[in-house]
Amino acid sequence: MTVMIGAALVGVVFFTSMLSGVFGMAGGMVLLWFLLLVFPAASAMAVHGVIQLTANGSRAWLSRRYIVWRIVGQMALGVVSAAALLVSVSYSPNAAIVSLLLGMMPLLIWMPKRWLHLKANRASHALACGFASGGLTIVAGVSGPLIDILFVRSQMDRRQVVATKAMTQVVAHSIKIVFYLGSALTLSTGEWGIVLLAAPFALLGTRAGTFILHRLTDANFRTWTRWIVTAIGAFYFVQGLVLLNQ
Repeated sequence: MTVMIGAALVGVVFFTSMLSGVFGMAGGMVLLWFLLLVFPAASAMAVHGVIQLTANGSRAWLSRRYIVWRIVGQMALGVVSAAALLVSVSYSPNAAIVSLLLGMMPLLIWMPKRWLHLKANRASHALACGFASGGLTIVAGVSGPLIDILFVRSQMDRRQVVATKAMTQVVAHSIKIVFYLGSALTLSTGEWGIVLLAAPFALLGTRAGTFILHRLTDANFRTWTRWIVTAIGAFYFVQGLVLLNQ
């Protein structure tokens, strides 16, 4: 990894952490796109997990008083179950498939409410969402839009939504790191040094995003989330089609 790529990584980590600090998602999707350009798919997943663990962990800590721990526990059980299933089938990622999955993810945000009635206060729904989102985190690297479906009909305000999602993502990304640990060990010491250097910028980006979050209304929060994730998803889908045809 060159010095210029390392500097770009630091900048991308700060920006994407700020983006996720505001909307609770989207930043991870942008970060993964950059990492897939720099690393092989499996290694990119491992690096993404480390950086996202830092970003989500700091976001969860800064908003810890808003975390709904009951929901986190239920979803965590689903995440662990999904990881065990993927280990049993020896899943290995592919950049084209990852891009297509991420490209289709925004469809979940625009899905009519009557099609999928998930509610965060129902244990079975939280468990099912944890299983699906945990599997998607490992398979495609990101699952924010899917998790958002669980909260869209809840009575939780934007701070509770972001804080609870962040804590759930801490669990998911921790498991993702373990899942791709073998690929992570193939990276050089210098490459991991740059990744670890970028990690503190995830904390700074999260702080900046949290500052902006508290100045948004709930209505603006949900509207901007939809359009930003949709734009990123469209880009990913086109990229996936291009990769499939190469």
